[in-house]
Amino acid sequence: MTTFELLRQARAAWPALQAAGTEKKNEALLRMADALIDHQADILSANALDMEAAKDRISAVMLDRLKLTPDRIAGMAQGIREVAALPDPVGAVISRVERPNGLVIERTRVAMGVIAIIYESRPNVTSDAAVLALKAGSACVLRGGKEAFRSASAIVKAMKAGLVAAGLPEDLVQLVQDTSRQSSTDLMTAVGLVDLLIPRGGAGLIRAITENAKVPCIQTGTGICHVYVDAAGDQAKALDIIENAKTSRPSVCNAEEVLLVHSAIAAEFLPKLKQRLVDDRAARGDIPVELRLDARAAAIIPGAPASETDFDTEFLDYILAVAVVDSAEEAVTHIAKHSTGHSEAVISEDPAVQDLFTRAVDSAAVYVNCSTRFTDGGEFGLGCEMGISTQKLHARGPMGLEELTTYKYIVRGSGQIR
Repeated sequence: MTTFELLRQARAAWPALQAAGTEKKNEALLRMADALIDHQADILSANALDMEAAKDRISAVMLDRLKLTPDRIAGMAQGIREVAALPDPVGAVISRVERPNGLVIERTRVAMGVIAIIYESRPNVTSDAAVLALKAGSACVLRGGKEAFRSASAIVKAMKAGLVAAGLPEDLVQLVQDTSRQSSTDLMTAVGLVDLLIPRGGAGLIRAITENAKVPCIQTGTGICHVYVDAAGDQAKALDIIENAKTSRPSVCNAEEVLLVHSAIAAEFLPKLKQRLVDDRAARGDIPVELRLDARAAAIIPGAPASETDFDTEFLDYILAVAVVDSAEEAVTHIAKHSTGHSEAVISEDPAVQDLFTRAVDSAAVYVNCSTRFTDGGEFGLGCEMGISTQKLHARGPMGLEELTTYKYIVRGSGQIR
């Protein structure tokens, strides 16, 4: 079936969701969560085939993104249940004004219609995206990467079973069968069939879609995330935060890619950093972090010299670019030049530095004395997320239910004319 045929089916199914109401939507989500568990064996078998096909073609950290386990499937199901428990945004009155002429004007949340998502090889996105779209009142068309196609197909099959069990059309969730570039182009140009297109993946994918899409789209994903350790920073706290931000899951967009260290503490702190991220990890059999150092950092500790592009690269690997700066102001300037507007953190006990950093850093999420890894829909109380928006219009940061709706004005009168 062609991509356009799938879009037309999703569009035709949408009115049934519009009429369903909150209770029916929640029932469908809970049945979808149960279906993921019931179909676990099929999903794991499909994922094993994807893993086998990809093992010699993608890196170890990207294989980890692709891999599913019973615990990860249970986590996906739990994410669906958490979304079901959230308030329904559709129909919520955002604002209400009563005019002198007696008109009552309500700005009310409504569903988008058909939301399409283009994403790469992360099978969990398949369920996260679908359930958020459905709870927000929209049909969902998924276009995943070829590396995860078998996994995504098994997940969608399970979710469709949940929809049918709840009495809703299975066409509300569609998986594009064509994994070539043509299907992405089809979604980008499907004017009248796609109400919102969300790309979720690497810089190349985001750039191609934002430059070529003829349908409305929201830019998500690319994260060149910074941590700045100030002269007034707690160094033990900083080491814990940096290790978590860089190594807990380096393949995700909220992982740290750049470390900035104040020159007043660099001679003391950088050897501790190397000990923690390189020597200690190697000693216990973990993958050590490759430190790519600017000239000032390289004068203090050994490591690879940073290239001109290292401070503008989303490594998604055990690699960290490190630079020494002379002030918080210089750190802010560096971030402004190199950041993708995703997530940045300051480690400092100085309230003035904290205030400067939170005011001056123009990113979707700004952290004080905690890890960038918290930029996540689940961690922000959104259940799960459609992606991390790095733009400013309509949505910014983790995109939950409200960000997947639009609004309309409902005006009530008693015969007024103008």
